[in-house]
Amino acid sequence: MNTKLIVLALISLLWVGFAAEAEQKSTLGPWDVHYIVFGTTFLTPEVAKANNIVRSKYNALVNISVLDSESQAAQRVSISGTARNLVGNTKELSFKRVIEGESIYYLAQLSFRDQETFRFKIDIQQGNEQQTLTFQQKMFTD
Repeated sequence: MNTKLIVLALISLLWVGFAAEAEQKSTLGPWDVHYIVFGTTFLTPEVAKANNIVRSKYNALVNISVLDSESQAAQRVSISGTARNLVGNTKELSFKRVIEGESIYYLAQLSFRDQETFRFKIDIQQGNEQQTLTFQQKMFTD
């Protein structure tokens, strides 16, 4: 079975599970931006290895999906961002685009310490349209 399909299926399941608790979505200009950050230990070792994801209780995966607000079609965008902890230390996020069928995900790894809070700033650009997603999340080891 295609390892990308496995990781995307797992991400989708996690997304649905977390969405039941609280939807993590922002409407920014013409886009609906869905986002989630979760520990990489939720991934199986095989899936993590196949997708070059470091699986550790101190690593998280940032998953961003950008959809057209009207059609809900996945958007191919340029994306970059940072995660800044409450002490002011900033980590650059390096996003990898994953395309599977009509779905497009942008994934970045982030190392953290238990109970560390990050303020995320994600810049999204497509042509002349540019928007910034901001959110805060406290991270926990499992």
